[in-house]
Amino acid sequence: MEIESAASDQEAEANSEASGEREPDKGAKRKHNRKPLPDHLDRKDEVLSPGEACYDCGGGLRRIGEDVTEELEYIPGRFVVRRIIRPRMACTCCEAFSQALLPSRPIERGRPGPGLLSHVLISKYCDHLPLHRQSGIYAREKLDLHRSTLADWVGRSTTLLEPLAAHIGKLVRAGPALFADDTPVKLQIRANTTKTKTARLWSYVRDERPWCGTAPPCAWYQFSVDRKGEHPVNHLSGYTGTVHADGFAGFNGLFGDEKADEQACMVHVRRKFVMEFERTGSTIAGHAVKQIAQLYKVEKEARRRPPEERAALRQEKAKPIFDELELWLQAQLPKISGKTKLAEAIRYALKRMIKARGYLDDGQLELDNNICERSIRPVTLGRKNYLFMGSVGGGKAAAIAYTLIETARMKDIDPEAWLTWVLHRLPDHKINRSDELMPWNYKPQ
Repeated sequence: MEIESAASDQEAEANSEASGEREPDKGAKRKHNRKPLPDHLDRKDEVLSPGEACYDCGGGLRRIGEDVTEELEYIPGRFVVRRIIRPRMACTCCEAFSQALLPSRPIERGRPGPGLLSHVLISKYCDHLPLHRQSGIYAREKLDLHRSTLADWVGRSTTLLEPLAAHIGKLVRAGPALFADDTPVKLQIRANTTKTKTARLWSYVRDERPWCGTAPPCAWYQFSVDRKGEHPVNHLSGYTGTVHADGFAGFNGLFGDEKADEQACMVHVRRKFVMEFERTGSTIAGHAVKQIAQLYKVEKEARRRPPEERAALRQEKAKPIFDELELWLQAQLPKISGKTKLAEAIRYALKRMIKARGYLDDGQLELDNNICERSIRPVTLGRKNYLFMGSVGGGKAAAIAYTLIETARMKDIDPEAWLTWVLHRLPDHKINRSDELMPWNYKPQ
């Protein structure tokens, strides 16, 4: 009977396969498509043995295999004290005294080591943890590090790192094209007061990766107490390349004869049409957005190609779209009231498209300023947490820290490991050899 039953089951299964139908296995376990945990993580084995004797008959057990379950765990970071012991020695013959020199440290006669200073900088300017929160975290480790102490460390370490930030600024200004933008930050007017004023952090980025350039990407930040146009003019004094920028009038001093060329940002043009379409559902605004989307479709195809190929592709595919959009907008403007937001968006677009046209002929340029706007995001996240800069010195320290951290991140380098490496070597490093300490010359240990 069992043989007949098995045979009938096999026949039914064969018929089911022939008809393309298969009954679901109700007892089958769901399979997990989890990625394995990284191999570089330390493993600590915990063996759970059933004992040496069988529970049923008392016989001896022999090993026939094992099941391994991996559980990801976290052990909080801990402080260690590095003791530098220098024996004092005396000659047994002449009684001359001898002792090894104390190695240079980031802060002379200070207690923090390179790793701790790096961790404080990364926690504030990369992970957006204000110093008073860090102080509370360290207090849970029974370590008293007051906010004022941490602020002093930030100031001293960024002063030490300033030559590296200045070197990055030179590299940014040496490129054929750069991206410029600014963002507001609050500056405390004086100590022990809640009154603040609006200051600015300026960002200048060089990124040649979209057109296969060989220069490493880098970002340079500068701090100013206001938004006067004299600041970008001073920052980029003597620069004659192309600057990608929005329509802020403060950048106008950069452009002109024997000065830099301007490349306008089509994202700002698109943004006004998107806002109008969302507000009113305007068909004109909707069509403009679709046409700009076609330009970005060409850009997606041009990305990671040499400049010559990018320019040729844009001339073939993007230029007809760009020209048609410009003529179409000119034709739409007389048909609508000049006082509407839509008319304002069209006038802005026509004004900026004249200065955006250069990207069609130059493969080293971009259609927008998104590269720089991405560099602003860490600042916007940070200011939501630390709220304001405590002083002008604090603003300059932030600019230095953001310069170093964001440049390392653009190279996919762990900024904390790199800064620890830099702070360990910088006190004895020659200032004219700053390039040796750049992120692209760092090799993880």
